[in-house]
Amino acid sequence: MSSPSPGPVYLVGGGPGDPGLLTLRGLECLKRADVVLYDGLVNPLLLRHTAAHAVRTSRMQGPNGRRLDQSEINAHIVEEALKGQTVVRLKGGDPFVFGRGAEEAAALREAGIPFEVVPGITAATAASAYAGISLTHRRHASSVAFVTGHEDPTKPGTAIDYENLARFAGTLVFYMGLHRLPQITAALLAAGKDAGTPCTVVSRGTLPAQRETSGSLDEIADRAAAAGLHAPSLFVVGECSTEAERVRWFENRPLFGLRIGITRPEGQTDAVVDRCVELGAEPVLLPTIEIHPADDLAAIDAVL
Repeated sequence: MSSPSPGPVYLVGGGPGDPGLLTLRGLECLKRADVVLYDGLVNPLLLRHTAAHAVRTSRMQGPNGRRLDQSEINAHIVEEALKGQTVVRLKGGDPFVFGRGAEEAAALREAGIPFEVVPGITAATAASAYAGISLTHRRHASSVAFVTGHEDPTKPGTAIDYENLARFAGTLVFYMGLHRLPQITAALLAAGKDAGTPCTVVSRGTLPAQRETSGSLDEIADRAAAAGLHAPSLFVVGECSTEAERVRWFENRPLFGLRIGITRPEGQTDAVVDRCVELGAEPVLLPTIEIHPADDLAAIDAVL
């Protein structure tokens, strides 16, 4: 028997957390998938849109802390596709913005597997908007720079030019930098960035657990630590962050921050889940009922 033709792989950006921020193309790919390999930052509510076998890619302990073994993930994607399966690699945010989508695409190309990249909404634009921050407010900034706050630990040195960033006239947005906030702010200050520059840290942006802390560049690290913020986070540096209080909207939703258990049977939850999300709550699926055809209709006939 000949081997099946390789199935297609879709590298899908799942957005920053709010399940409503999945793109229509991403939704189509999930519906046609046989296998979904999803990142830990992906909202599990997105898996409601697929009947596929779903596998979470998890972090493992290494010499430099917990990390994703990218070579194993690449091999897993290739293995499933070579079985003739339609595979969705579901990633948080956008696959090509501080993700490893390009590495996965290269592995698929090398293996001769057809693939498509489905962009997603990246955290910088989404989390800042949900916090009320316009990154390019016309009164404050005409440009924006995205910077990683967590470089590859195997690199011999940093590739971030803090002197250029300190002189940058627009908004700076650091991804994944919460645990390195003291080092990032110290580097910017040492490079000449004004200590009074307004800043905001957005934790768990676009989710009901979203929280923000604001302050000047020289104090923001202490404020974030005192607030007990959690990853994932976004660090916004610039005058644009001063507008947040005036246009705050997401946290004003009536059920914001509540966790609500949904006990309905699977297949009957969609409307309730969607309404919870719309009102700012976090739905937790706790199905306590299953409905099956009766094995023996005699008892039912007797009652009728």
